[in-house]
Amino acid sequence: MSTRTSPPPAVNAARDRAVAEYGEYPSSLDGGGLAVGIVMSRFNRDICEGLLSACVGELGRLGVAPGRIAVASVPGALEIPLTLQTMARSGRFDALIALGAVIRGETYHFEIVANDSCRALMEVQLSSGVPIANGILTCENDDQAIARMRLKGADCAQAAVEMAHLLRAIAGEPV
Repeated sequence: MSTRTSPPPAVNAARDRAVAEYGEYPSSLDGGGLAVGIVMSRFNRDICEGLLSACVGELGRLGVAPGRIAVASVPGALEIPLTLQTMARSGRFDALIALGAVIRGETYHFEIVANDSCRALMEVQLSSGVPIANGILTCENDDQAIARMRLKGADCAQAAVEMAHLLRAIAGEPV
């Protein structure tokens, strides 16, 4: 699903040597047993629901059980961080996902919402220790958002699962 490209062979060879010498934490996209919280903005609802559909579909494909996925909807992108903070503090989630769409308009409001929602997500993630996949699209127009929503929703699901496992591995917990 991802459009990410692989590094050149020389980079892979150097990475493989470093891993062999120093070790590397395991990477896993196995969502079995994980609990994931999702907060979705209702502003630009059609786009956000497309993000949610792709995200939940990918979480299911990765093995996250439907009963282990909780979804909260909020009015807009600026309400997402507080809701995620509450979810993180609950101790019930291994990873969290923010879904929203901020579309540029004719005023400076776009920059405020885009910058402050992203900054707040990072603050919640760093203060709580719970990984948050940022799926708040910031686009020039609806067409850009529609073109990106499915891939971004799926990418967020993958990032959330992978980061939950990585942080467990670093903490010495079973992955």
